[in-house]
This record gives sequence, structure tokens and C-alpha cells, in this order.
Amino acid sequence: MISPLRTAWGNEGSWRNASLLVLISNCWLHTTAVASSHNVLDNENLASIPTGDLLPEAGEWFQQDTRLTSPRHQAEKEQLLLRMDKSHGSWDTNHPRARLLDALAAYSQFGELTKAELKRWRDLYGNVPQKQKNILESAAGYTAKFDTAEELADVNGRLCKRIVDTALEFYQLKPRELKDHIAALKNAGRTPDRISVSQALKHYVRDWSTEGRSERDDAFPCIKSTLQSLYPDRETTPVKLLFPGAGLGRLGHDVAALENFEVTTNEWSMYMNVAYRFLQAHSNPDSFAAHPFIDNWSHHATAANQFRGVSSPDVRLNTSAALLVEGDFTTVFSKPEKKDMAAYDAVVTHFFIDTARNLMSYIDTIYAVLKPGGYWINFGPLLYGTGPWVQLSLEEVVHVVKAMGFEFVPLDAAGECGPLTLDGELVRGTRAVYGFDERALTRNAYAAQVWAVRKTAH
Repeated sequence: MISPLRTAWGNEGSWRNASLLVLISNCWLHTTAVASSHNVLDNENLASIPTGDLLPEAGEWFQQDTRLTSPRHQAEKEQLLLRMDKSHGSWDTNHPRARLLDALAAYSQFGELTKAELKRWRDLYGNVPQKQKNILESAAGYTAKFDTAEELADVNGRLCKRIVDTALEFYQLKPRELKDHIAALKNAGRTPDRISVSQALKHYVRDWSTEGRSERDDAFPCIKSTLQSLYPDRETTPVKLLFPGAGLGRLGHDVAALENFEVTTNEWSMYMNVAYRFLQAHSNPDSFAAHPFIDNWSHHATAANQFRGVSSPDVRLNTSAALLVEGDFTTVFSKPEKKDMAAYDAVVTHFFIDTARNLMSYIDTIYAVLKPGGYWINFGPLLYGTGPWVQLSLEEVVHVVKAMGFEFVPLDAAGECGPLTLDGELVRGTRAVYGFDERALTRNAYAAQVWAVRKTAH
């Protein structure tokens, strides 16, 4: 199924689930004013950002974190800008520059798009009989909720405009080009993708906030323990790891912190990539905050929970720890000679393989980018998206992976990775929540399947 939790992202059919920083002082003053004026919010539930601590160093962090921090970062930036050039490949809606402009158009209009949806809900509320409205107003202050949500939509919108400004600088785009693209979208009757921006903001919660720790803890210990057991002796030579479908990259950064793992992440979605570039440029803890739950009014225990702010990042982001390679996993690592693709000691797929339109292409690419004897570690569900060419059961996946040149190996981290799933096979399963909001009155969880396989000869 496609739910609001995991949303379409890639041209391989990839899909994945599916605050704010204005100047920090303005954000804090604004959210406090909203709380006091409507009496809907508890100030303690808003993003509390100490202006005295952060404002003096905001410019310093921005200057430091927008610099390229290693030769491989510099080299990849040069390649990225070449891929972004209109002359590279065929110019159509799938061109990376066009997809980037689509994403920036949605970010730049996110506040207005959110308020348009809130207006639709407010208009629907107008259908409630007056007698019932009187009860709703006296007991719940229902109209004030719309007022609060609209003001916080403006706060979110200002953050998104800062995300756009950072992206324009990073990708070396002129504001005029974006303005012209927005006009062209309007003339073509294309509506910017509000949902994808909303999901990206929620990924700040999952990946880079204290509130997302419980979801990360469902998966990260298993993956990190497995990597450490497979590569216990890495003092002299860095182990090269690739994380396709990395989203906002927290898993890759956490693994890089284990020392002597050289981490490369990969993501196709421009909505995620521009959010990550903003994170790179604002890497100090609690540098920005969003109100990510104002556009979904289901499953909230209190209005304060619904309207709360969530600050990010929860830890200092080491911008040199991981390298993001943007683009389609099945093509961006291609080389004229396939043997030259074998550059990585291990590939880690986390909530990824079921996003493929053609699962076989993912597995082919994983095999191609691994060095001989390299490992593929998988953690995630088998929740296939819309229009997949192949939909395999777990048992069938195991048979296909073996047939494509991999050998399953035991997982030493059985405690973190759960019990065996299939009789006679080295695949384990463990519960993993994927829901963004730890305070919600609902939980979306999977029996995530975990394995480690070694590349052998076909």
C-alpha cells in the first residue's frame, strides 16, 4: 500500500516516506506569541531555542559548514554540477535539474500550499450546524486551532524558503531560473508537491531529533553491530560503505562515527537532498525547528502535541563524515567497464529494497558495486509500491539473492536483529516502527527482515 508514511520518490519507482528556522530569534518570538494569543499551545511543547547561545555563532557555523570538507566531497560536487547542467543528457522532467527545480518550487510555496489545505478544512467546518459549533467553540476553541495552524504554516514556510536559499547557493542556481520554473509549472497546470515537502520535514524528526531516537533504535543497533562483527580489524585501511536510499543520512553518519568506515550515501529524491543540504549548512545542535504535524489532524492526544515544534539536529553534524552522491542508484554508480564499479566493501540497504520498480535491478547494482567478497546488509520490510515489476515473498527473495551470486552468512548480532524468520535460512526479523510522531495515538510498525550476504561468483 501507499500510505502517508512512505511516499513515491524515485524514477526506479522508488518511494519513501512519506520548525522552523527563520532567524532563530524570530522563530522563538513568533511561536511564543502564537501560544499566548490563542491559549491552545503549551509553551514547553514548542521548539525552545536559546537565542543567546545560538545567534552569536550562527554566521560562523554557516560559513564553516558550507565549505567542502574533503577532496572526495570536492570531486563529487564537481560531478554533481556537471550532471545538473542542462546539456547533460536529455532535458525532460526526469533531468536532475528539472527535478531539483520542481522540489524547490514546492519548498518555496509550502507555507501557502499548507494554508490552502487548512482553508479547505476551515470551509468544511462551515458545514457544521451552528448549535454544534457553539459547543465546539466553548469546549475546544476549534476555530482557534485553524488560526494557530495557519500561523505555524507561515513559520514552516519561512524555514522552507531558507532551505530554498541554501539550495540555490549550493547548486549554483539563479533565483530567476526558479521563478521562471514556478511560472512554467503554473502555466502547465502542475501543482507543486506539498506532500513530499511535508514528508521531508517529518524526516528531520525521524533522523535528526531526539524524538526520532526510538525509531532509530529499532534498526541502527542491529546494523552497526553487524558491520562491526564483519569488520573488526579496520585500523589500517578504511572500510568503504555505500548506503543507497539514505534519505537524510542519519544511519550513514552514525556508522561513520564508529571510526574507519568511509561512508557514501545515495538518495534520488530532490526533496530529501535539498533538506539534507540545509542540514549540512546548519549543523550545530538545535539550529532550526519545524512544526511538522500541523498538516495532519488525526491521532493526536492533545492540541499541544499536534502543534509542537521539533528542533534539529539533535547532535553536531560532522559534515565531512559522509559523502552524499545524488541520483538513481542503478545508474549514478555506473562505469564504462562494469568491473570498475566494484568499489565498496559493503552495501547497507535500510528500508530500501522494496522501493524498487524492478527489484532485480537493485540486486544487480548491489552486486556490481561490491568488491569480490564484499557484504550486503539489508534491514527493512517488503512493502512494495505502486506498479512494481516484481513482488517477491521473503522466501523467494532468498532464493533469488542466492541465484544472483550471494552467500548468506550468520548474523552475530542476533540479540539486536531478532529471531530467525525462515526455517533453514539465515534471515532474521525484528519489529521496526516507521511513523515519525512518537506521541501519536497510532503506530506503524513492520517485521523488518535482516540479512547479511557475501558476494561470490555467479
